[in-house]
Amino acid sequence: MSAVLTDRHAPDAGAITAVVQAQHGDPFAVLGPHEVEGGCAIRSFIPGAIKVEVLSRESGQKLGDLSLLDSSGFWSGVIPAYLPYRLRVTRPDSLTVVDDAYAFGPALGDVDIYLLAEGRHREIGGALGAHLTRQDGVDGTRFAVWAPNARRVSVVGSFNDWDGRRHPMRFHPGGGVWEMFIPGVTAGAVYKYEILGPQGWVLPLKADPVASAAQIPPATASIVTDDRFIWTDHDWMETKRSRANAHDAPIAVYEVHAGSWAPQGGDYQDIWSELAEKLVPYVVAMGFTHVEFMPVMEHPFGGSWGYQPLGQFAPSARWGSPDNFAKLVDRFHASGIAVILDWVPAHFPGDAHGLAQFDGTSLYEHADPKEGFHQDWNTYIYNLGRNEVRGFLIGSALHWLEKYHIDALRVDAVASMLYRDYSRKQGEWVPNMYGGRENLEAISFIRELSEVVAGRCAGAALMAEESTAFPGVSRPVSEGGLGFDYKWNMGWMHDTLHYMQEDSINRRWHHDQIAFGLVYAFSENFILPLSHDEVVYGKGSLIQKMSGDHWQKFANLRAYFGFMWTHPGKKLIFMGGEFAQEREWDHDHPLDWFLLDRPDHAGVQLLLSDLNGVYRSLPALHRRDSRGDGFQWVVLHDSDHSVFAYLRYGEEGDKPVLVVCNLTPVPRQDYRLGVPRTGGWREVLNTDAERYGGSNLGNGGWINATEEGWGDFAASLTVTLPPLATVIFEAA
Repeated sequence: MSAVLTDRHAPDAGAITAVVQAQHGDPFAVLGPHEVEGGCAIRSFIPGAIKVEVLSRESGQKLGDLSLLDSSGFWSGVIPAYLPYRLRVTRPDSLTVVDDAYAFGPALGDVDIYLLAEGRHREIGGALGAHLTRQDGVDGTRFAVWAPNARRVSVVGSFNDWDGRRHPMRFHPGGGVWEMFIPGVTAGAVYKYEILGPQGWVLPLKADPVASAAQIPPATASIVTDDRFIWTDHDWMETKRSRANAHDAPIAVYEVHAGSWAPQGGDYQDIWSELAEKLVPYVVAMGFTHVEFMPVMEHPFGGSWGYQPLGQFAPSARWGSPDNFAKLVDRFHASGIAVILDWVPAHFPGDAHGLAQFDGTSLYEHADPKEGFHQDWNTYIYNLGRNEVRGFLIGSALHWLEKYHIDALRVDAVASMLYRDYSRKQGEWVPNMYGGRENLEAISFIRELSEVVAGRCAGAALMAEESTAFPGVSRPVSEGGLGFDYKWNMGWMHDTLHYMQEDSINRRWHHDQIAFGLVYAFSENFILPLSHDEVVYGKGSLIQKMSGDHWQKFANLRAYFGFMWTHPGKKLIFMGGEFAQEREWDHDHPLDWFLLDRPDHAGVQLLLSDLNGVYRSLPALHRRDSRGDGFQWVVLHDSDHSVFAYLRYGEEGDKPVLVVCNLTPVPRQDYRLGVPRTGGWREVLNTDAERYGGSNLGNGGWINATEEGWGDFAASLTVTLPPLATVIFEAA
């Protein structure tokens, strides 16, 4: 027979009112089980109930009844002694048995709280956020969120009718973290946080900053997920990733926007599975070594292409489930392809459900708009002087590298992080502590990020989109650098594209734009980027940038690709460029794959595939990419004919490679070039070949060098230079 006892030690009216109005700062001090004289008091807030009974969790035996102390739904009663219990709740239209969330202890340990406050919790994606777990033998979800200045934080969702009074969380003052375990919450549950700010009003509902999944935009809630994906890429992660990202490896990157590469295209489909089926074999067939995705992190506005992310731990629901994204990465690795993600730690958008004024204060962002607001993009700038913010972002980077097995992160907008006066006029920025323009906090953050990634993620790489001459971007932190593995060479890209836009008759006056990149080519570990930024906003596609008539445009593009693929530095091209897409890229429409029915476009695609093969197979074209002894000019000053020639060298025993570029539409016969050795030189690739759509002028596949000296070389040879073409020779 159950005991029915009155709670003579019930909370006072003020405490009860604070609970039912969700104003109590420590709900665990009131709700749940509490030892009292004569037994154990059980208190619960259950709006809409007409009867609440206490049952033994083990036997199901009734232990007692609770009494309604407040009509809003505050119930209280006493059982003879504490036993693990459940509550049987009767409502006018239902009868349910539930576990009491306030019967469970803290879900995070003291070490977690300490490390979070220090900004040194490297598994923040596992500490904060929502995670399926089992506590005291009961299944449910552990929720945790950083909101140090909030008066109250509640988990609201589909499991509690979005009622912020139902699940106010436990606060840890030392770390500013709110957490609780809610039994019975399963994968697929939709949730947000309801936050009472320091000013005393409830903020717009906030998505979880560390959520592992989110609803499909424009919906904005977070989703509890089951993260137990089974990987099959152990060998890749242990041995092959390091080799793929090495400085002496061939790296040819295919940059992709997930939603518009797929032939089906569009949002709200399982794009990840479609890419696994179609993109993976395409990248392999084209000979690329890496694929780079524009940001896949959850972002509210599709037109930002992901560069204004809010979900730094969640793949965008636009394109499918986190599980299918993991399967895509696994499929790439099985095919020998490394995966790069664009990652944005520079800024975030101000959407009400996001990070801006997260707990009612400038938490993730700077309070001063001179430091915290990005004028160009109407976004907020992370306050990298806060330990917790640094820890949040480093935790995000590690989340992708470790949980999703990503091989490299390309860090976006690094220049905007490094300088306090970036895109600001005098008086619109705050100098650093020494009166300078360098952002010391951002520099410190980047160095810490680099060291942490190097220490935890063997073989993973960091790549910087950095457009200034900031020194040592890709030099180790121990040598005073920022610690990136690679830097995008924006100067090379701008100079050479400008040259190719010039009419061929005028190129003699712009000869230095092709050559200037070699002045600084070995100051960093460079990637040569022809990225999405060059084919949007009225800039025209790559083929549109080329000068001349239709034939010349295609010949120019083929010659340019030949030059790029033999120039020191790793290679990157944005999707569509490899088959000379004619229109600008539009994220709302798939690529114009129908163009491959035309021989000129198919020829460019075939050339890119062959160039990737040559680049990978000839060690001289990649082994000394970042070393000056891997390059030697043969012809530099022939501006009258717009001819360039250079040698590439690998390690000892590798055959040297001679590259000749004729960037006018005039064929040149018997053009003499100095070379380092006599004997045969094999014509490896000619961008003017008929198979690519060219005029098929060349050297018959072979030429011989004689002992006749030429310039600084003891031997020389004469070649036929096709019009608007790059020709590659390898010593026999």
